[in-house]
Amino acid sequence: MSALTVKRDENFSEWYQEVILKADLAENSDVRGCMVIKPYGYSIWERMQRILDDKFKELGHLNAYFPLFIPVDLFEKEAEHVAGFAKEMAIVTHHKLEKVGDKLVPAGKLEVPLAVRPTSEMIIGKAYSRWIKSYRDLPIMVNQWANVVRWEMRTRLFLRTSEFLWQEGHTAHATEEEAINESKRMHEVYKWFIKDVLKMYTIPGKKPDYDRFAGAIETYTVEAMMQDGKALQSATSHYLGQNFAKATNIQFQDKDGKQQYAYTTSWGASTRLIGGLIMSHADDDGLNLPSEVAPYHVVIVPVLRVQSSAEVLSYCEKLKTLLDSKCRVLIDVKNDTPQNKKWNWIRKGVPFICEIGQREQENNTVFFTKRANSLEKETLLFDEFIYKINELISIHDEVLATKLNDKCNSMIINVETFDEMVEYFKNNSGFVKAKWAGLPDGLAKLEDLSVSIRCIPQEQCRSLGMCILTGTETAQDVIIAKSY
Repeated sequence: MSALTVKRDENFSEWYQEVILKADLAENSDVRGCMVIKPYGYSIWERMQRILDDKFKELGHLNAYFPLFIPVDLFEKEAEHVAGFAKEMAIVTHHKLEKVGDKLVPAGKLEVPLAVRPTSEMIIGKAYSRWIKSYRDLPIMVNQWANVVRWEMRTRLFLRTSEFLWQEGHTAHATEEEAINESKRMHEVYKWFIKDVLKMYTIPGKKPDYDRFAGAIETYTVEAMMQDGKALQSATSHYLGQNFAKATNIQFQDKDGKQQYAYTTSWGASTRLIGGLIMSHADDDGLNLPSEVAPYHVVIVPVLRVQSSAEVLSYCEKLKTLLDSKCRVLIDVKNDTPQNKKWNWIRKGVPFICEIGQREQENNTVFFTKRANSLEKETLLFDEFIYKINELISIHDEVLATKLNDKCNSMIINVETFDEMVEYFKNNSGFVKAKWAGLPDGLAKLEDLSVSIRCIPQEQCRSLGMCILTGTETAQDVIIAKSY
């Protein structure tokens, strides 16, 4: 018996949708391809925001906000960039509506069409060109929390929607070395956040040249494996060189009085991470949240009988008061049965659900369900539960990470030939580690298998082998997988 009607191992896609529905995270909106993030789902995003925002500020970045609309002719100044996003752009061409008969029709055509922000390198670059005059103005390190629009044909809640929320950092530096180091530093931040905070299974690395961010010199990525073996690009950091500085005229006078172009970076992560959390940790009973992004660590469900209601509620309030300084706690007093309330919070992935009735109140105990431990139940003395709650939370996170690591490690395979890889992907979905010489020859064969090179991992074994696509001798390892 499980809380969901669709089993994870039987239909992963439908199971994913049901987890979102039953956890009350989001829903499709009246606008095609867009979603409504509901309060519980948004509270998870707020937790992510807070943790990342604190880290960005700790490293010296400041938040700002830039326009949603970007003149199309500004994109044209960086040819590779506009080519990379052209098919995804939503364009505003008119500025008012007029009534014609019974209908409203666009009127007032704009002289210059406006793109609805797909990313902000160009508009922020223009701002930087006004802000930066001297080497003394550098570095500039700015982040913005915003929405972006990329017109998607096939959408899925959190993973791929026409509009989504994200943060995008943009920095400008006086030297190439500073900018490269910054892009690598932010890559390390994402590695830490996704692996250590979200407890997801990750392989960090850099994208092959043909798959870099449009206009970038180098793109660093964090590729996460989902429970079905597919890859999810979870965050990226880009070293942009001087490409965008030249396109937007970000120049400064150096210490010798000469005019130089700045070196820039950009980096971002989005609400796609919520989808990654679901596909990493959820099970047939619903969501299963790592503690740092869980809206609540403990939910207390009072089990009330008429003759003891006041005493039980008082006991619940006392438990919450003593836990409040250690973790996030909620007493669920909704007008519903204790059983329904308990399963509601199980589906929402709360680490610990405490059921408190007359027996617990009289015996001075706490009876609770451990979400990560396959709904294992335990009873502790009141004071012992208070004392051990942080340890219990830590164990919860360890269990989540260990379960996922064990599952994902079993879905990584080394292959030496293309035929061996073809045979693997006939009946399996996972990460294939293979040799690749970095040449474009043969990449179409990967497309035929519906797989791609996800990254060139940071950790390389450095042994020589044969490229699985060309037969060329190489020491370079790559990760190949199906992806979202």
